[in-house]
Amino acid sequence: MNTTKTPTRRFTADEKRLINCNQVDVNQLMPLKYNWAWEHYTNGCANHWMPTEVPMTKDIETWRSGQLSDAERHVIMRNLGFFSTAESLVGNNLVLAIFKHVTNAECRQYLLRQAFEEAVHSHTFLYVVDSLGLDEKEVFNMYHEVPTIARKDAFETALTREVLDPNFTTDTMQGAQAFLKNLIGYYLIMEGIFFYTGFVMVLSFHRRNLMTGIGEQFQYILRDETIHLNFGIDLINGIKAENPELWTAEFQQQMVQHVRDAVELELEYAADCLPTGVMGLNADLFRDYVQHIADRRLERIGLPIQYGSSNPFPWMSETMDLAKEKNFFETRVTEYQSAGSLSWD
Repeated sequence: MNTTKTPTRRFTADEKRLINCNQVDVNQLMPLKYNWAWEHYTNGCANHWMPTEVPMTKDIETWRSGQLSDAERHVIMRNLGFFSTAESLVGNNLVLAIFKHVTNAECRQYLLRQAFEEAVHSHTFLYVVDSLGLDEKEVFNMYHEVPTIARKDAFETALTREVLDPNFTTDTMQGAQAFLKNLIGYYLIMEGIFFYTGFVMVLSFHRRNLMTGIGEQFQYILRDETIHLNFGIDLINGIKAENPELWTAEFQQQMVQHVRDAVELELEYAADCLPTGVMGLNADLFRDYVQHIADRRLERIGLPIQYGSSNPFPWMSETMDLAKEKNFFETRVTEYQSAGSLSWD
């Protein structure tokens, strides 16, 4: 007996929902409703890269020559240690939690692309560690052994614990809020705040023509992460719009507090990376920077700014300006097809 159900009608795009959609088969991509999700997907595809395309010869020479001070080597090692496992945490959250509970095909299409990019980023740190001949056990165990990294990662995994429960569902208000908290934790905080201190530090070397291979790969990662952040913010705002009952005053206060807690964790991490300051960077500058970007993230999901700090690193905005008619990297042309749609800090 054939028990396959035959559709009695064709759905329309306006029946699609980001979560808890019972009307539309999640496998049916067309017709599109969330064009922003498809645009993020095509932008990501236009930025395709692999770490092994970036030469590391100059970095190897610099690392072995003694040209870098102990403080500078410490900065690089700390950031390799944080990013090497943070990318895996994000990838696991995407595959095991977010993809399962997002009930929209075009968003899932982007999530598949992002999951691949997280794998590429993890590959990047393996490639760097191998190229420089670093102690892989030291780098890949920092999330256990370095307290400032361990606290950041523990903060993030706590936001995932509920949604990884096999019995978790977004059908209830409590469950849907937990899912929204997860999205804010991983897109807004992990990718939107926790990564940016490292970007500034590593790209500061690149601006001085030091460790240019690592710097070039971090530029690629920064471009990927900017789209990840923009997608995540669109997803968060879309769920808010479709489920306004979730966005209670109490929930908003909780999310603001999460961001404030994350800022303090990031400042501890910056101080750990820069105990004495290098390259004109110090922990005080990062206090302003982390507070500045936290305010920008809060604004974009409709929450009040908390700090009012200025940006001490205006060159970061220049670094991320994709609208320029120039080659962004030294070795490849990677201009986005739709740069004007992206938002920068």
